[in-house]
Amino acid sequence: MPSMNTLPDAAGLPTATVLLKPKRARPFFGRHPWVLDSAVLRVEGSPADGDVVDLATHDGTFVARGLWNAASRLRVRLYAFDPAVKLDDALWRTRLEAAVALRRTLGLDDRAGAARLVNSEGDDLSGLIVDRYGDYLAVQVTALAMALRLETLADQLMDLVGPRGILLRGAERGLSKLEGLQLPDRVIRGAAPSGPIFVTEHGLKFGVDLTAGQKTGYYLDQRDNRHAAARFARGRRVLDMFCYSGGFAVAAAVAGGARGVLAVDSSAKAAALAKANADLNGAANVTVETADAFEKLDALREAGERFGMVVLDPPKFARSRAALDDALRAYHRINRVAIDMLEPGGILVTCSCSGSVSREDFLQMLGGVAQRARRSLQILECRGAAPDHPVSASCLEGEYLKCVIARVG
Repeated sequence: MPSMNTLPDAAGLPTATVLLKPKRARPFFGRHPWVLDSAVLRVEGSPADGDVVDLATHDGTFVARGLWNAASRLRVRLYAFDPAVKLDDALWRTRLEAAVALRRTLGLDDRAGAARLVNSEGDDLSGLIVDRYGDYLAVQVTALAMALRLETLADQLMDLVGPRGILLRGAERGLSKLEGLQLPDRVIRGAAPSGPIFVTEHGLKFGVDLTAGQKTGYYLDQRDNRHAAARFARGRRVLDMFCYSGGFAVAAAVAGGARGVLAVDSSAKAAALAKANADLNGAANVTVETADAFEKLDALREAGERFGMVVLDPPKFARSRAALDDALRAYHRINRVAIDMLEPGGILVTCSCSGSVSREDFLQMLGGVAQRARRSLQILECRGAAPDHPVSASCLEGEYLKCVIARVG
């Protein structure tokens, strides 16, 4: 892997041309940003990993401009579809400016809150994720090409956002190996916070651990789903499985007026954070337990426990299409147990963050659960990630989050 101190060509011009196999150019004329190795016919030139390359049809017609990585199956990430556009520092700044401006338009620039400022392909910055928590930024890099430009990007973020610190968080498990990345967690600008950061979400306060939390510290993508689900909680006994830091549980208890909430997570650290967040918001009717979610679900059902609302927000069950069947079986299992414990007229809030599980796959799974359980299931809302997680229409793989709110008869 090239040194992280190696600066790619500052001019942003191609060092080589990647030719596509015949009949493989159509997705890229449609602006899809990922060129897999299986689509490459040959390379004219000798690009180093991270270099700018042009993508062309097998007969040499220009298609797009991107960044090369011979270590990855995702051989080229595309960032421009006009040969006049250079992949230089000015382009990255323009893209960052546009991303920050969108969040301002969405009303998510309040420093008391948190927001995703850059959402990879959704902001035409494939391989870069930037979340703002109060006065701090947490950055995830999922592409070698972005890692090689990290110092420039950090300088530009300091200039555009003015945070007190920028923290680099490790990429999702497996991505580092796939991209040839070696990026340990560290502070890349300013200083790290001395303790948890406290942010406001729909009037509630949450503590976020920027140095050890999952993802970049918090699940910002579920912000509006937590608020939406809370509307159905009034007077109900709520079960929040895979609760992490207690977002759904606290929203249901405080904003939703739930009668009581049981929140469960397998991580003792997450459960402690959920309890702290419940206490922070005065949610005395939230009980937090540390337990394996699958075992706890089975135990609750066997004990004859009943709930008016069950929230399921599990971690990713499928990391590739190859794992799809196993993932759907796991989703089926937990949703079946949840429905068995729901009172007639109860509310199921069920989520999937597995990008390999399509919305159609997920809904068909729920149909199968309803059939097996012999219960009616009325879909009230079918939601996705919050709007600061935009999805490119040219890369629908970015639409990973499904959140279904349903009434169970």
